[in-house]
Amino acid sequence: MKKASIVYVIPILLITGILLTSNLKPPTAYIPVSSNDAVKKGSSDENYNKMMDVLVSPRCINCHPNDNIPKQGDDGHPHYFGMSRGENNLGYQATKCTTCHQSENNDYSGVPGAPEWSLAPASMMWEGLSRKEIAESMLDPERNGGRNHEELMHHLTEHELVLWAWEPGVRADGTPRKLPPVPLDEYITAVKKWFEDGAVIPAE
Repeated sequence: MKKASIVYVIPILLITGILLTSNLKPPTAYIPVSSNDAVKKGSSDENYNKMMDVLVSPRCINCHPNDNIPKQGDDGHPHYFGMSRGENNLGYQATKCTTCHQSENNDYSGVPGAPEWSLAPASMMWEGLSRKEIAESMLDPERNGGRNHEELMHHLTEHELVLWAWEPGVRADGTPRKLPPVPLDEYITAVKKWFEDGAVIPAE
């Protein structure tokens, strides 16, 4: 009687084992929580790097000088005609930025233009800073104009003066100005995702 029971029990156990193991995922499907965090961190770092590639380009840094003198060109040379920050970041009475820089590019003279053309406030001096230092400055409400993350994200992705960087017009000799190293759509996506991930600044 016992032998008969064993004969029936063994196949049942084998079938049950097959059914249970058939639903198991392969070992590679199981990723530890720490690895998931690493994947997310890697994605956030990638978005951060794309954003910073743009912010350290001449199209941005030239308007964030560390000496109150606006810069020009891909080499960041001082603005012609002895221009400086002046009153309200707009130059002085006789040499205001808007005397030459209008709300759009002037392809006849080669003078660039966009709405609200001006230097960034002195608290936002980025020239000469590391990427990490720029990011820290950008996130600091005492230096970024009192903006929270949501407001900063909108500024970086929607403000017309920021977006001008991808439509910088031509120089006086008719040659196009260099664009930022990241396409506009990729930059906007990277900025938004970076803020969604908590705006974490990776260690350098």
